[in-house]
Amino acid sequence: MRTIRRVCVFCGSADGNRPGIHDLTDALGRLFAERQVGLVYGGAQIGVMGRLADAVIDAGGEVIGVIPDGLFSREVPHENLTELRVVDGMHDRKTTMYELADGFIALPGGYGTLDELFEAATWNQLRLHTPRKPITLLDDDGFWTPLFTLLDSMVEVGFVKPDGRRLLQRASTAEEALGQLASYEFDA
Repeated sequence: MRTIRRVCVFCGSADGNRPGIHDLTDALGRLFAERQVGLVYGGAQIGVMGRLADAVIDAGGEVIGVIPDGLFSREVPHENLTELRVVDGMHDRKTTMYELADGFIALPGGYGTLDELFEAATWNQLRLHTPRKPITLLDDDGFWTPLFTLLDSMVEVGFVKPDGRRLLQRASTAEEALGQLASYEFDA
């Protein structure tokens, strides 16, 4: 079992329109605080990002936000974080979040969520960072199903190797997601 001290969560700066996402986000935030797992995230007070940070803060947990200077007007930095790191750009944001975290969880989101998710997966696949860090996609209503269908198709046609496909796991509860991060073993 690996020790999970901090988890970076990729998620939307919008609220989405499925109530289950909000319930899952709140449960994840409370679980982080309960298990003393610090949250690393994009630093905003809006959307699912803000909701997750609020859930961790309200339960007494640690929250580190990482936000590019140029996104202050669009993502509105959260004012009540344990720490807010302001970086130069999106690549610096992703690098800083990767360095701070022991693993990753992706909640539903949009292009930015996918960008962060796939960059972390690519870094793992190419072994650009040591140690490699596990990634779990979390939803309780099938949000990620089309993505996993696409990944399976990419394996089938030979663009992704089966061990590369295994880099992305899937969970339907906050407890399951943290358990997957702690127990994941990379192929040699």
